Amino acid sequence: MAGGKVSGRNLFRAARSLGYAALSDNVFAMPAVAITRREFLQRSALLGAACAVSKCPWLAASPHANVPGLPLQQFGYGDVMLNSALQEGQLLNTHAVLMGLSDDGLLKPFRQMGDLPAPGEDLGGWYSYKADYDYTKDSAGLAPGATFGQWISALARMHAITGDQRTRDRVLRLNRLYAQAISGGFFEKNRFPAYCYDKLVCGLIDAHQFAGDPNAFEILQETTKIALPHLPEHAVDREQSWRPGKDLSYNWDESYTLPENLFLAYQRGAGERYRQLAVQYLDDKTYFDPLAEGQNVLAGRHAYSYVNALSSAMQAYLTLGSQKHLRAAKNGFEMLVATQSFATGGWGPDEMLRAPGSGALGDSLGKTHYSFETPCGSYAHFKLARYLLQVTRDSRYGDSMEQVMYNTVLGARQLQHDGSAFYYSDYNFSGRKVYSPHRWPCCSGTLPQVAADYRINTYFRDAGGIHVNLYMPSTLSCSLSGADVRLTQRGAYPFETTVQFELAASRPTEFALHLRIPAWADAATVSVNGKRQPLELAAGAFASVRRTWQLGDRVELGLPMKLRLAAVDQQHPDTVAVLYGPLVLFAIGPLPGVTRQQLLAAKRMALRKWQIETASGPVVMLPFVAIGDEEYSTYLRVS
Repeated sequence: MAGGKVSGRNLFRAARSLGYAALSDNVFAMPAVAITRREFLQRSALLGAACAVSKCPWLAASPHANVPGLPLQQFGYGDVMLNSALQEGQLLNTHAVLMGLSDDGLLKPFRQMGDLPAPGEDLGGWYSYKADYDYTKDSAGLAPGATFGQWISALARMHAITGDQRTRDRVLRLNRLYAQAISGGFFEKNRFPAYCYDKLVCGLIDAHQFAGDPNAFEILQETTKIALPHLPEHAVDREQSWRPGKDLSYNWDESYTLPENLFLAYQRGAGERYRQLAVQYLDDKTYFDPLAEGQNVLAGRHAYSYVNALSSAMQAYLTLGSQKHLRAAKNGFEMLVATQSFATGGWGPDEMLRAPGSGALGDSLGKTHYSFETPCGSYAHFKLARYLLQVTRDSRYGDSMEQVMYNTVLGARQLQHDGSAFYYSDYNFSGRKVYSPHRWPCCSGTLPQVAADYRINTYFRDAGGIHVNLYMPSTLSCSLSGADVRLTQRGAYPFETTVQFELAASRPTEFALHLRIPAWADAATVSVNGKRQPLELAAGAFASVRRTWQLGDRVELGLPMKLRLAAVDQQHPDTVAVLYGPLVLFAIGPLPGVTRQQLLAAKRMALRKWQIETASGPVVMLPFVAIGDEEYSTYLRVS
């Protein structure tokens, strides 16, 4: 595994410190404590809403797109227990790092910028406050306090997962210390007042929702009162100046991402003012209006923040029923997948979206090592795809989530206690996994949120049953039709081609089990209790098995995989990536000449290792999660 990962022994120690039980090597069970299931509030605005017909061919082609009615509902964080070492390793790592940060260190920039006594050690990196910061030469001091709200959010979600009282206590204590320190000076002296306010809103509404902080909304009201005089009156596009006399770095703020969390604050009961503020900051004129009309206006925009802004469009639909914003989000996602994405699902080389048909993706492979802003980008991608999946029930949004998960963020180097963080996935012909030179960058804020959210991305529900979106060892516990139901998922997918499920219910219960069939899986099978089911399994759709389920019923999903090639873009047809099911296989070491036939004849050598034979000798190919310090290439030029 990658350098910087915690050792197996330390991983077990961390797991036991949280109350996890060890089941086997690197597999853990949730602590045996009573966990309240917290599900998101049903949104009354959704009643009677139906999905608009998309202009995007990628969506229109799906047989399950645009199903009218209520969206699929998320399960609560505590309803899903993961037994997957890759995903749980990230949760344990990020939880340990966040719990290890000192209170004074976390509050220091807020106190300094508010002219208050600020004892304790400075965390350093982007998180620290440097009054004379110069963006042309300084590393530390870019975004003081910017990740505080994201860390509060992540800790609140982690409490909902584990029921760990120490984690909840930390959330409540930090919120009260923050309430004593927040000031107008924090926003006025910050290059990113809207960005910071957005993350603080997220942290406080998550503290309310998932950690039960009774003071969270009161603190949110005070934060909003203090912040608003220091924000633009409406969404301002990145790179536009709105603070006279400030240097260029003050133009990098992201006010256009505000509506998502403001809408969520309104939905969770924080008050009408948050719905009004969300509408006020919708970036309609230059972004959502043209996207809704099918105009591709992505080129030249900052990648992560503008993809993240599409989640605001989805929340405008979910809160207001705005069909325009639903069209904008669907069209924007289609443009992202069709014109901006590498085979890994990542996008945005050098953090910029590119002009369609320009060959910019292929050109970037020899020019930059900054190919995809991984934790931030995956967090934005997961949220947007999750919202769209819930509304449309189109399984290929789940395909996209799976692609990004296995080929980008799950292979990220782990967050370190000194603030060293994985930032970019490198798709250069001579790529490597390295830490960012900047301590506590933005990706140190999103990685803990990503780690917590694997659970809510895996299963969904409607009145008629359960939708299984992601395949990983896990157990879902819920109530259906008055019965207590437990669905346990096993297997080593995507390194193996079968996924097993076992059902347990307090009484025989009828419901539908919907299984995502990936678009690449053209020969999938479903068996119940060893008997093949006579189902028409369409690739790129959910397969539904409805029956009265009995205690101990078993389901097996077969997803045969084969090697295939994908060109980086149309302008570079002979620059290809090798895929096996949802996995991209990365070539390790120097790249010899190779043919398409040789790539498609790669042999499986081990669970996570393939090998191709070339005239110059064998070349090993590994999935991203299996790469450590080796030099690798995502794409190969074929003759």
